[in-house]
Amino acid sequence: MLSEALTDALKRAQQQVNSLVLGKAHEVRLAFVALLSDGHLLIEDLPGLGKTTLAHAMAATLGLGFQRVQFTSDLLPADVLGVSVYDAQSREFQFHPGPVFTNVLLADEINRAPPRTQSALLEAMAEHQVTLDGTTHALPDPFFVIATQNPVDLSGTYPLPDSQLDRFLLRLALGYPNAESERALLAGSDRRTLIAQAVPILSSDDVLALRHAVGEVRASDALISYVQALLVRSRQHPGTRVGLSPRAGIALLRAARAYALLLGRNHVLPEDVQALFSAVAAHRLVAEAEASSAPALAKAILHAVPVD
Repeated sequence: MLSEALTDALKRAQQQVNSLVLGKAHEVRLAFVALLSDGHLLIEDLPGLGKTTLAHAMAATLGLGFQRVQFTSDLLPADVLGVSVYDAQSREFQFHPGPVFTNVLLADEINRAPPRTQSALLEAMAEHQVTLDGTTHALPDPFFVIATQNPVDLSGTYPLPDSQLDRFLLRLALGYPNAESERALLAGSDRRTLIAQAVPILSSDDVLALRHAVGEVRASDALISYVQALLVRSRQHPGTRVGLSPRAGIALLRAARAYALLLGRNHVLPEDVQALFSAVAAHRLVAEAEASSAPALAKAILHAVPVD
């Protein structure tokens, strides 16, 4: 298990992010789940609800290399990955790395860029490397993508393809704050000022140690059977056109281990899986009817599978 110092640092890191993103303790915990699971996070919601604030708060708290890319309709893959430029003096092409070569990448409003630019991140997110002009360049470790997107029914958006969505471990929505949190936001200091004053709490070595500890959290045979039953049900459930893949099941187990670790346990409970199922599964499910939303479908699947 974790050392006392690392456990304390992890608690303080969550507290700091919660002090910057008010009233969203569950969503903040899910953001840490994505980080500790060696996954990536997609935040989808209306403009102005704190998506970018959460990303900046995470980056400031981690103390890792951070880059932000504002995705726009004219953004090119080279603007994200980098480009090789011919050097006349050396008579060779010199690679100039793009902003993806960092520890924490904020892909802001990712669905405002065309599909070609969106897909430029696929290899980086899946393999933690970038291949350009036949040469493979490794990305820093840890590498964590936080992407924000507006709902697809807003103008000027390009829906992310299924293959891209599958690269995100979790998708979450922040929603409107409660009355108490909203008043604190209105009466308090500007979030950008507070984030600029935030102190790094976790280092890259800490993150790697936490990820190693996640891998040691136990999942019993019964728990694995429960996850498998959810996968099978997702493929057979009425109204489902595309169910969950084995990779989704692996992601769910990995996230549940991280969730258990954040709660101070060295074993996974069915409650951990249930708390994460919608965030892991909803963006991977494809419903038969447009009227049936993916979160509602994920909830129905979860309720249809009993815990033995």
